[in-house]
Amino acid sequence: MGGRGTVFVISGTSGAGKGTIVERVRAACPDLWWSISWTTRAPRTGEVDGEHYHFVSEQAFLDRRAAGGFLESFLVYDQWKGTPLEPIEAALAAGHDVLLEMNIDGALEVRRHFPSARVLFVVAPRRDEQRRRLVARSTDPAADIERRLDVAATEEARARAEGFDIVVNDDVDRAYASVAGIIYRSHQ
Repeated sequence: MGGRGTVFVISGTSGAGKGTIVERVRAACPDLWWSISWTTRAPRTGEVDGEHYHFVSEQAFLDRRAAGGFLESFLVYDQWKGTPLEPIEAALAAGHDVLLEMNIDGALEVRRHFPSARVLFVVAPRRDEQRRRLVARSTDPAADIERRLDVAATEEARARAEGFDIVVNDDVDRAYASVAGIIYRSHQ
């Protein structure tokens, strides 16, 4: 590995399937350095502290935020989420490519800090399919699902206006291949 690494951000609307795609990319590309974000929300079923997120108290989060310890941090659906900056800087300096998963606000902030970051924005093929995925996930009340769907069109428009790579997840194999191809081609 030579030189400084590249930052890859996988973003997308809620229920688009970005988490599934990230899992596949991580399994297929073990050399990508994975950043684990902090959050003040409770773990969902099956999530492990230190693997999916660092689940922390609001006070611990706000203390780190006040100290400038996050690349980006936002209040997302009433819970704080943030990406620790220091480990990313260290990984990039060591020549590792970095993989981040976050919402559009975080992706925009990452690109402000790292202008060469490559942002891939995952969308569901249709709103009815996005709704089906959110309901099937069984993690959010109906009002939260509706709020997430209301925000999706605005997020997609912002992603297109910013020139993000749009990946339509109408088939997870095809969407994964598209994301992996973009990452692979960035090094040619």
